[in-house]
Amino acid sequence: MKHFMHRYCTPLTAGLFAVSAVSGVALFFHWSSATFHRMHEWLSMLLLAPFALHMVKNWKPLLAYAKRRTLMIPLALSLVVAVPFAFTAGKGRAGNPAFQTLALMTRATLEDLAPILKVPPQDLLKQLQTRGYKASSTRDTPSDIATASAVPANEVLFALMPAAKPARRD
Repeated sequence: MKHFMHRYCTPLTAGLFAVSAVSGVALFFHWSSATFHRMHEWLSMLLLAPFALHMVKNWKPLLAYAKRRTLMIPLALSLVVAVPFAFTAGKGRAGNPAFQTLALMTRATLEDLAPILKVPPQDLLKQLQTRGYKASSTRDTPSDIATASAVPANEVLFALMPAAKPARRD
């Protein structure tokens, strides 16, 4: 184990940190967020293992930093920088607007969704009933129908969406 830690722990930590840094920068600038979001989350979690091994391997030098108090200044600065982000997270922006829109649409009645989907409310009701959902009125919401049908609300909402038209080939 000592040989493994000595040979691979720091390079693995550095490699995963580099990937995490690149994906973090991409997320910060909103470059291909869908591509980088999940990768950043998972690789950051994976980074914890080599980081822990790196800490074990370098425990004595870490204690020496602590005794000389040179560890305290970087830790304190890190905390000072992190705390404001923790307290302001989500203020002013409530998250991904696509997720918010989906949540709002699941609470709208079929009558309210009809003009958005460009389909008469009665047709939406028939469409759901044909697909086996327990919908009884155009005043029902996808959430109501989902509860009655024992399925997730977004499934009902997706069932209301028009079928994608195949791409034309010339």
